[in-house]
Amino acid sequence: MANITVCARFRPLSSRERRDHGDDSVCIERIDDEAFNLKDEKEGELKFGFDKVFYDDSKQDDVYSFLARPIVRDVVNAINGTIITYGQTGAGKTYSMEGPSILECDDAKKGLLARVVDGIFREITSADSIKYTIKLSMVEIYMEKVRDLLDLSKDNIQIKETKSHGISLPEVTEISLSDIAEALQNLSSGICNRAVGETQMNVGSSRSHCIYIFSVHQESTKQTRTFGKLILVDLAGSEKVEKTGAEGRVLEEAKTINKSLSALGNVVHALTCGPNVKGNYIPYRNSKLTRILQDSLGGNSHMALLCCCSPSPSNVSETLSTLRFGARAKHIKASPRVHCTRDKHMKTLGTSFPSEDESRDKVMEKSRESMDAEDVKLLQDLFTWEGRALDPNFLEDLEFDWGEVAAPTDIPFQQAVEELTSAVELLKDQNKVLEAMLVIATRMLSSQGEESGNLGFMHLVSESLKPTITWVASSPLVKLLIDSYVLIPCCWFTK
Repeated sequence: MANITVCARFRPLSSRERRDHGDDSVCIERIDDEAFNLKDEKEGELKFGFDKVFYDDSKQDDVYSFLARPIVRDVVNAINGTIITYGQTGAGKTYSMEGPSILECDDAKKGLLARVVDGIFREITSADSIKYTIKLSMVEIYMEKVRDLLDLSKDNIQIKETKSHGISLPEVTEISLSDIAEALQNLSSGICNRAVGETQMNVGSSRSHCIYIFSVHQESTKQTRTFGKLILVDLAGSEKVEKTGAEGRVLEEAKTINKSLSALGNVVHALTCGPNVKGNYIPYRNSKLTRILQDSLGGNSHMALLCCCSPSPSNVSETLSTLRFGARAKHIKASPRVHCTRDKHMKTLGTSFPSEDESRDKVMEKSRESMDAEDVKLLQDLFTWEGRALDPNFLEDLEFDWGEVAAPTDIPFQQAVEELTSAVELLKDQNKVLEAMLVIATRMLSSQGEESGNLGFMHLVSESLKPTITWVASSPLVKLLIDSYVLIPCCWFTK
C-alpha cells in the first residue's frame, strides 16, 4: 500500500490583485518547501503540510521533476499512473498542465503534457531490445457526457468495466505515436476541440474536465507483454456564481462542474474514512469523472495531485477548500502493480490455450447455472458470431459482469421485487381492460364504417395504455435498468 503524492502550487498575484490588495498583501506565509501558513480572518492562522509546495517563483520543470517524472518512469515499466490538477477557476491548473501553448512555447514555460511526452520517448529510447508502442486518446467530460476530442462525432462514449482491463472507454479513438512532434500535434488538435468559455474570473475558463490517456505497451524478448497507462486530468475549476457572473448556459456548465467535483470529494472522503463508515461504500458511479478515475483513486495506480491555489486574500475561502481537499487526499492508499500478460500464441513457454470447442463448452456450462436452454442457445449463437468464446479473458469478464448486475444498488433488492410485482399486477389489470375494449371495438366496427372504426379503436387503445406507460416510465427500477443497459450484452437474455 502506498500513499498518493500531493503537492500545492500558488500562482503569482495578478496585476488587478496587486492593485486591489497591494504587493505584500497575500494570504500565505512561506515556511519551507513542504509547509506554509494560511491566514484566514474567520479561522486565524492555519498550517498545512504537503509532499511539496511550489510558490510563485517555482519553475515548470521543478513541478515536472518532482510530481511527474517518477510516474512516467513507472508507466514505461508497466505500472499505471495518474496526475490530477485541482483547484478553483483561474488558479493555474491548465497553465500547469499545458503551459502557454503546446506547440510554440519557451522551454522554461512548457507544461506537464509536453514534458511527459518528452519523458516517455526518452525512457523508451534508452531501453534495449524492447519494442514499445505508444498510443494517445483524449476525452472531455462536458455536461456529464464523455466526448472524444480526437473524433467529435463520438459525443457520448460509454464507460465499461471488466475484470481483465478494469475501467475502459472501448469506443474512444486511439492514435499511435511515433515521435514527439506527432504527439504534440495531436495534443494540440484535441485541445482546440475542448469546451472553453469566458467568465469574470477567467477569460479562457475550461468548461469541462479534460482527460489525456497515454498507453505504453512493450514486448520483451521473453515473449511477454506489459502495458502501462498514464492518465493526466485537467479538472475544470470550482466556481462561485457571484464571482464569475455566470448566466445562461455558462451557469448550467458551472452547476454541472461543481456537482462532479462534489462527487469527487465524496469519493475521496469515503476512501479516507475507514471501513466502518456506511459499509465502506465508495460512490464511484455518482459521476462520469469518478467512474473513469475509479482505478486511479485508491486502485491499481500511482497517483499525484497538484492543488493549484490563489494567494489573494479575496480567494481565501476557495484556497482553504482546495487545501483541505488535498490534505484529505494525502490519506488515500493505492496498490500499484506491474501489468503483464503472456502472448496468446507463444509455445516456447509451454502455454496452451483451450480450443474453440473447449472454450465454448466452458462458457455454456457457466451460463446454464443462471439461464434456461433457450437463452443459452441464443447466447451461444451470439458469442460464436462475435468470436468471444476464443478470448482467454472472457470467462473472468463474464463472472465479473454477472457480479456487476447482482451488485448492491441504490434501490434495495426487496423494494425492486415489490415494484416488479406491482408492475405485473397492473399490467394484468390493463390486459383485462384491453380485452374488454377489444370486444367493444369489434362491435363498433360492425356497426360503423371501417375507417372511422379503426380510428375509434386506436383511440381507445392509446387512451387505455397511457396510465400504464406513465407509471412504468416513472418507476425508479425502470430508470435504473435503462441507465445500466451497457453493463453486459448477455444480460438481455437472462430471466
